[in-house]
Amino acid sequence: MPSFYDFKVKDKVDQDHDLSQYKGKVVLVVNTASKCGFTPQFDGLEKLYQKYKERNVVVLGFPCNQFGGQDPGSQEEIESFCKVNYGVTFPILKKIEVNGDKVEPLYEFLKTEKPGIFGLTRIKWNFEKFLIDANGKVISRFSSLATPQSIESEIELLLPAEEN
Repeated sequence: MPSFYDFKVKDKVDQDHDLSQYKGKVVLVVNTASKCGFTPQFDGLEKLYQKYKERNVVVLGFPCNQFGGQDPGSQEEIESFCKVNYGVTFPILKKIEVNGDKVEPLYEFLKTEKPGIFGLTRIKWNFEKFLIDANGKVISRFSSLATPQSIESEIELLLPAEEN
């Protein structure tokens, strides 16, 4: 049975991005789009990343153009949009497909590990989120409607207690 750490994805310049580098970290994986009603979630995702990165939390954004053609830009345009409009510093990886014949293998794994309502695996829209614990286990799946702030308590539960 594969784990989250077994996957390699492509980064913004089409180089391998080995997910094993995140062993011991809590990871939030999000399929993103720059022209979507949920696009302002970039702001909340960046705030989460800034708040928790020192506690080994990582956000990984995967641009996807499968839902209403809402991320049609080039990789450079997408990254520039995220930085200029939302100050995004977390990794924005290569644009992928999350459903269908050309689905990114990582997403096939995530969807199988945490199916949605009624056991359906299909990603329904932009900004669905998967939360992976520090051992690489897929813990939760959140719909597009779940704001980054609304899942913060679940992230907290996966972190060791802060030392005072």
